[in-house]
This record gives sequence, structure tokens and C-alpha cells, in this order.
Amino acid sequence: MATTYIGRTQGTPTNSKKWTISYWAKYNLTNGDWYPTFGCDYDIGDSYFGIGSGGQGRNEIGFLEYHTSATNYGQGYTTSSLRDPCAWYHIVFAYDSTQGTAADRGKTYINGVQQTNTYSTSIPSNHDSRFNMSGSGISIGRRLRGPQYMDGVLSHFHFVDGTAYDATPFGSTDSTTGEWKINTNPSVTYGNNGFFVLKDGNSLTDQSGNSNNFTLGNGTLTPTLDNPSNNFAVGNAVNLRYAGGVKRPDYSNMNLTYTGNDSSYGTPATSTLVMNKGKFYAEFKVQNFALGVIRMGVVPMATWDNQGWMYNIGYGYRSNGEKENNGQTSYGDSYTTGDIIGVAFDVDNGALWFSKNGTWQNSATISEIAAGTTTNAAYSSLTTAGINLDWAFVPTGLNGDVIQANYGNGYFGTTAVSSAGTNASNNGTFEYDVPTGFTALSTKGLNL
Repeated sequence: MATTYIGRTQGTPTNSKKWTISYWAKYNLTNGDWYPTFGCDYDIGDSYFGIGSGGQGRNEIGFLEYHTSATNYGQGYTTSSLRDPCAWYHIVFAYDSTQGTAADRGKTYINGVQQTNTYSTSIPSNHDSRFNMSGSGISIGRRLRGPQYMDGVLSHFHFVDGTAYDATPFGSTDSTTGEWKINTNPSVTYGNNGFFVLKDGNSLTDQSGNSNNFTLGNGTLTPTLDNPSNNFAVGNAVNLRYAGGVKRPDYSNMNLTYTGNDSSYGTPATSTLVMNKGKFYAEFKVQNFALGVIRMGVVPMATWDNQGWMYNIGYGYRSNGEKENNGQTSYGDSYTTGDIIGVAFDVDNGALWFSKNGTWQNSATISEIAAGTTTNAAYSSLTTAGINLDWAFVPTGLNGDVIQANYGNGYFGTTAVSSAGTNASNNGTFEYDVPTGFTALSTKGLNL
């Protein structure tokens, strides 16, 4: 989370001129500010590595090593930028100041591909890095001398002391899909200061065999089912502005908390992953009900950018109890702050159901939803009505309305579900029971 970090103090290094970090991260990529992922405090200056704005645009991977407030020993950025708010990225940085060519002293890899780095200050030849010196304080998730924290989630964080590795020990290309995938147990020589943390959930115990364990410096470590092998949907923070200039919502908690910014039209927040077959379930909690109407539902992406707001083309359940698609009709109970709305969408037969705090509306039952009976559905035959492409979940709120999404990672904001319901798919954790045959909107769910 945004004020959470872990830390430890380095011991005697194997070789302070060579080291490698490798980690998987899912970043909040909405504001282009510094997101220090790895920090160091040594002597009278601090150093850090992570996401920054390096002059190429924003969200480049950057490295900065200070010695004093007036002198630094290496500062550079990748010429490419991270853009996908849904993606898990594999980041590797290999430091080797013994290289004769300055460009080879700091190498960055994203998803197995070496990037072009632009250095405003080159790493000096044979420089002893502050990240790997005896007595250096290091942190994961924060720049130690600044108020800047990483905004995102991390998994499988390695530090190798004494060797500059490329990306291949830590990942590989899937021969079927062509995607870069994680190697959960890489064969590397960690050296004296090496460590491997955040391997399983939020464990701070070093898995390298060195017992270089971390301690929590601040905040609360929040485990999540969202991981490099099963990527869950979040809110699409890079979706375009819509017709008429409707404002995007503000995003926080890894794009899973949405705050509305428009007083006239519902501020939409489509899911990053979309559905074109199968059966899916999601939950949305009203954290704050500020103005007249909140909506939860689904929207066809084929017409989304062209037509605008949800009440024209989306199919939703309004906070006043009505259902809505280019007009409103009586449907179910009203809802307000603290209520949790479940959305079950059978893309195969185009049927859509809604629940309030576990009770399915319009007299629907969980057994008939599982059976595909559409008699009491809010809508049916949506995918056979001429709109049969990709669909997204979408909560919609007005200015000041706050909605928290749970696409299956088991949290509303930073609070875990109070008592997880049953889920026959074993994919995702929700507050209430999931109809049999339905699953979370994640990469695993899309492939079930």
C-alpha cells in the first residue's frame, strides 16, 4: 500500500561492485510521479530504483545513486515507459561497475527484454554501490529519505550480491503463448547480502538460504490473490475521456477504489479485463454515497468510446433500486453507503443478475442463476441483441461517490472480506457465495 515498506541493513558484501535485483510488480500508473520500489540510505545521501518521469514521458524505469547532496554516482532511465495498469511487469536491473563500457554498467530488463537506458550521469568505473555496502539501510516499497512510496503490489523480490544476471534465470518465454512467465525458483548464486522475499504472499522471511530477513518499517502488508500467474482485473485508469468531456474518476488502492469526479453524468470505471464468453462474478462496495445515483453493471466495449456514458449503452442496477439501460424501470431494493452489490454475468446466454448484500434481486435465486434460468434476471439475451463482442464490468458514480471493487482478490480497499463465501471455481475470494459455474474476472478465470 502507499505508506507501507519493509527494510533491513546490509552486511559485508561479496562484491559491492556487482548486484542484481529481480521482481514482479503491478503498478498504479496514473500520475507519472516517482514510485521508488527499492531504496538505500548510506552515508549522507540516499539512492533509489523504480518508476519515474525521466524526460521521455512518464513511467520509465529509473535508477539514481547518491553519495552526497551535490554528487551522484549514476542516474538514468529507460527510453520506454510502462503503460498497462492491469499488467504484472517483470523488472530486472543488473549493476556491474567493472564493465569497461559505461552503458554496460547498469542494464534494465522488462519482461525479459533489455531496454535502452539514457544516463544523465554514468555509473563510474569500479564504483562500490551504496545498495550493497556494509551498513547500508535498504528498503522495498519506499525511498528512505523522502516521503515517496511505491504505489502497487510486489511479488518474488530477489537481490543477488556479487553477480550481474540478465533476466533469464528469473523468467522464460512460454512456448505456446509467447508470453514472459515467472520462474518461481531461479538457480542463482545469491552471495552474502542476497535475499529472496515476498515469494509466498507477504512473507518477509528470506527464501535464499541466507536468513537475510526483512522487518516491516511502516504500514500494513496486504496479501492478495492477484499475482504474476493469475492477473486479476482492476479499474481501467487509462481509458479515454468520453463524449461530452465526462471526467475520469480518481483511482487508488491499485485502481480498485474509484472516486467520482463529475456532477452531471456518472463517472465510469470499466474493468481492464473484458469478457466475451463464460460466466463471471464481481462485487462492488459503496464506500461513500455523496450524490443522487450510483450504478453497477456491465457495458459493451464495442460502442463504449463512441457513445459515452453508461446509462445509454450500459446495463446497470441503480442505487434507487431501478435497473437502467437508456431508461429506468422498477427492479429491486435501493442501496447506499456500506452495501455490497454482486454482479453475475453469463456472457454465453447474455443474462445479468444483481444482488444486494448477498440477496439476489427480483426474486432470483442462486440455484436458478447457476442453472442458467433467466426468468428473474435483470436482463437476458444481451449478447444476442446485436452487441456480442467484449464486455466489461463497470461501477459508475457522481462527484464524491466512492466505490470499492473486489474482482476476486478478497479485499474492499485495504479491508479483507469479513467472511468469504463459497466459490466452486476456486478462483477468487468474495464476500458472498458465488453461483456455481461463475468465476472471478482474471486470466485464470478467462481460461477456465
